[in-house]
Amino acid sequence: VQLQASGGGLVQAGGSLRLSCVASGSIVSINTTGWYRQSPGKERELVAVITSAGLTNYADFVKGRFTVSRDNAKNTVYLQMNSLKAEDTAVYYCNVNVPYGLGYGMDYWGKGTLVTVSS
Repeated sequence: VQLQASGGGLVQAGGSLRLSCVASGSIVSINTTGWYRQSPGKERELVAVITSAGLTNYADFVKGRFTVSRDNAKNTVYLQMNSLKAEDTAVYYCNVNVPYGLGYGMDYWGKGTLVTVSS
């Protein structure tokens, strides 16, 4: 399974970006998928995830500003980021969990896309 993320870049505070991540390879289905981020000197942290049933979970610091969605037919997960703040600057990583064996899942990670928010 390979993940290709896109949509990162430089944006002014208050602006918007939309990240996309396409999964390819031997994929029958995707369980939970979503986005994490890592800023310099910090550990990777959850931003937003969405289950196969469409249930979502957001980090408190993005609630009301970011929206995660998925297109199962395209094996793609999106992250719409609005009202961006300087502290949102980070490398954003997409993640997919695919079924593996009986009742198990395996995680795959994209290489990350840099989001820089200027204040």
